[in-house]
Amino acid sequence: MNDTGFEVPVTKRDRFTSYYRRDPAGVVLELAYAPDGQWSHLPVFPAGSGGLAATVDDWHRFARMLLVGGTVDARRVLSSESVQQMTTNHLTPSQREIGALFLEGQGWGFGGSVDVEIVEPWNVPGRYGWVGAPGPRHTSCRPGGRSRSCSPRSPQTVPSRPR
Repeated sequence: MNDTGFEVPVTKRDRFTSYYRRDPAGVVLELAYAPDGQWSHLPVFPAGSGGLAATVDDWHRFARMLLVGGTVDARRVLSSESVQQMTTNHLTPSQREIGALFLEGQGWGFGGSVDVEIVEPWNVPGRYGWVGAPGPRHTSCRPGGRSRSCSPRSPQTVPSRPR
């Protein structure tokens, strides 16, 4: 993953797109993040729980690595046990009940959500992914499912809030 980091280097910033959100009335798009904004310099404290900038190609490569159990180009990056732990729900039923409004049929693995029941049509038990603030809305993959697939999404606008 050559294009993933907490900072977008000056030499790559011309490839970094702007990110937009709707105004409070929900009519006009306004700039939320520009290429020379948040990711133009390292954060004071790079946190492993968020803040990375990446290309869709890098996200797709990462998801494909999870699908095949931790290897990329015949090189082991993660052990298959690590991938299994990442993509397995570790929340108890009572923890899921407390967070039901937020989780919507999901549990939580290491670093991402795991669909555990069909609450909405988009829930697919076994799907693993995460929602980024600006960035991928959901990168989903099904490492242990019957149909192994991955589908990163990276829109340039924040979804509209329900009115």
